[in-house]
Amino acid sequence: MTGVCAVVALAGAGVAAATSFVPARPPATAFAAPAHEEPAPEPSGVLEAITGGAVERASTFRYPGADYVKVHFSRLQLDPGDTVKVADATGAEIHRYSGDQLRDADNWTMSVSGESATVTVERAETDPLGIRSKLAGLGVTVDRVARGQTPTERADAEAKRKAAAAAARHEESICGRDEKQDAVCYKSSDPVAYANARPVARILINGVELCTAWRLGVNNRMMTNAHCFTSTREARNTEVWFNYECAQCGGGATLRPVKVMADQVLSTDDVLDYTLFTVRNFDAISRFGYLQLDDRTPVRGEELYIPQHPRGMPTVITTHDTSERSGNCAVANPAYDGYDVDTDMSYYCDTDGGSSGSPVISRRTNKVIALHHFGGCPNSGVRMDRIAADIRNLL
Repeated sequence: MTGVCAVVALAGAGVAAATSFVPARPPATAFAAPAHEEPAPEPSGVLEAITGGAVERASTFRYPGADYVKVHFSRLQLDPGDTVKVADATGAEIHRYSGDQLRDADNWTMSVSGESATVTVERAETDPLGIRSKLAGLGVTVDRVARGQTPTERADAEAKRKAAAAAARHEESICGRDEKQDAVCYKSSDPVAYANARPVARILINGVELCTAWRLGVNNRMMTNAHCFTSTREARNTEVWFNYECAQCGGGATLRPVKVMADQVLSTDDVLDYTLFTVRNFDAISRFGYLQLDDRTPVRGEELYIPQHPRGMPTVITTHDTSERSGNCAVANPAYDGYDVDTDMSYYCDTDGGSSGSPVISRRTNKVIALHHFGGCPNSGVRMDRIAADIRNLL
């Protein structure tokens, strides 16, 4: 794999004590799932508990090495017209909210990229009736911060994951040598694969959990795994990041992501392990294109590629598999058991935690032929011909 690109560290001030947050919500199944299941989103962040987080005018929350910061308010007492601004250290990424907007999002803000977030209370510029409140207790209080893991935390988490897999005698989802490459590496050499990686998004669930999702069809439709989330309530606490990719092949800085919130769940199924959902502010992400379904039976040996966000990293694409005679990713078994008999197809294309929900794309048609959900070598995805009957009238 090429070098991992990273968000440039930004300056800031202020911290609080950390407490780990590791969710576990296995999906209901109608069939004994294989031992290599990945039943929960990849835990990729830390939930910080804040003590004394009252914001007078501005407060900065900084966590060196984190790639995003997201704040939660326990108190929102604002005058009419007042807003809360959350910005990164450079001022390039800014989100503004009224009190009502924050309450609609369970008092969570959108994340800002980088290692710090500055929260500012902005007073209304005018008070024509002279009724600005003078009551004590006005203001906002930050009680929690969700933030990305530091490089050390990520390394420790990866070591623990590998040790657990070894103890359970499970093979890794990286099958042999890791052959994933930064998406931008294919921009000239494989422009079709690169273009089909653009509709693939990193999703951040509840501030600390990661999966992958992708835009399906011309309308406002996105798809991920049911084991990532299943309800509209969960969707509305899920960020969808487009354009989160390395600026150049081999690592370095990332492009600034375009972030929107997920909105409504339209259809979900635990056995087929899919969730179809919409996003808010669809116009902001429509320019990244979309993918189409390939709802037919896969063919053994058919070549594949998988755009994805393993461990929440910027977009990578798996196209190669040295275990195949052709050297390319390919269908190993077109009728493989997932959460039920023959729901899946298997392959040895490299994936990792956080890749759940990625599109598995056929080289023959450049359409999505499976929805990745299991690791284990072989890895596997739910066949789109199984899912299509459920969702065709929703597209």
